[in-house]
Amino acid sequence: MVHVLLILFTITLLYLSIASRLLTYLKILAFQGVLLFGLAFIELREVSTLNLVFILLETIIFKALAVPIFINYIIRRNHITRESEPFLPNFVSLIVVTGIILTAIMMSHSVQDELLEKSTFIVALSTVFTGMYIIATRKKVITHVMGYMVLENGVFILSLAVGNEMPMLLNLGIMLDIFASVFILGIFVNKIGDVLKGVDVDQLKNLKD
Repeated sequence: MVHVLLILFTITLLYLSIASRLLTYLKILAFQGVLLFGLAFIELREVSTLNLVFILLETIIFKALAVPIFINYIIRRNHITRESEPFLPNFVSLIVVTGIILTAIMMSHSVQDELLEKSTFIVALSTVFTGMYIIATRKKVITHVMGYMVLENGVFILSLAVGNEMPMLLNLGIMLDIFASVFILGIFVNKIGDVLKGVDVDQLKNLKD
């Protein structure tokens, strides 16, 4: 079952690379949150009940519901166009993300650690680098926020790959960091929307003191 969830997660990365509408990005983020819920529920067998409940609530409520709803509010609040407007064609992005996945597979074979879950490690690396690629190749600031969330999902999967225990304080720190980043970026985008007609990265050079 774990491998099925990991395959589905990898498919979301490929779909994300060719998505052209922001609503599709939000749906993918929400679906990834559901997949993370399933992975955490199956993989985390040695953690305490309280920690497990916290992690499950973090994935299903925060990742699958709260973040997509909040980002959708920002999009509606600023009347942002529904297109993601990538710098590169979707076909090129698909090739790049496919290359990222293949590179992650090769990198995993160079790591010799009996405690490391190789399949989970591959998906984690692929997700982290795909998130970085989304941030680097999309014009809209709001898309950068979603790319950051994809990257953070990769960090979450990586924590599942390197060990079965996820301390409560570590999860609390990660969640608070995400909250701060998303809300600060959300406020940032709202302020830009009040000044500029759009929220493309190219327009940031027009901002002056």
